[in-house]
Amino acid sequence: MASVLNPDKDGVKPPKSSVILPADYRPSPDEEFMNPLQLEYFRQRLWDWKKQILAEAEGTLAVLQNEPLREPDLNDRASSETDWSIELRTRDRQRKLISKIDAALRRIDDGEYGYCEVTGEPISLGRLEARPIATMTVEAQERHERQEKISRDD
Repeated sequence: MASVLNPDKDGVKPPKSSVILPADYRPSPDEEFMNPLQLEYFRQRLWDWKKQILAEAEGTLAVLQNEPLREPDLNDRASSETDWSIELRTRDRQRKLISKIDAALRRIDDGEYGYCEVTGEPISLGRLEARPIATMTVEAQERHERQEKISRDD
C-alpha cells in the first residue's frame, strides 16, 4: 500500500537548520531565553510530535481500509462502531493539534515563539517543555480561563 503521507506536501520533513543540537541538550534558564539552541530544540520537538501524530493517523487509515466494519453479530458490530467512532474523534482532535503545532513552528520562524501572546512576557521553559504549543504564560492562561468561565456562566 502506498504511503498516505507526502513529506513535501504535509510538511513532515523539517527544514534544514544551521543549528546543530548536542545529543543531550536541554534548555536551561541559565542561558539567554530563546537563543538559537533553544529554538532548534523546540523546533525539533514540535516536528517529532507532528511526525508521530501523522504516523498514528496513517496507521488508523490502514486499519480502516483493511478491517471489515461489518461484524455478523449485532453486539460486536455496535462495539466496533463505537470503537471506531472514538478513534475517529481522537484523530480529529489530533488534526486540530497539528494546526497548533504548525502555528508554533511559524512562531519560531517569526521570532515570536516562547513569548506570551497576551503579555509579551517569556513563557517558562518548564511550561514549554510540558506543552510546546503554549501561547500564554500560566498566569495569563489562568486569567483567560477564569474570564471564559465567567462568560459561560452569564
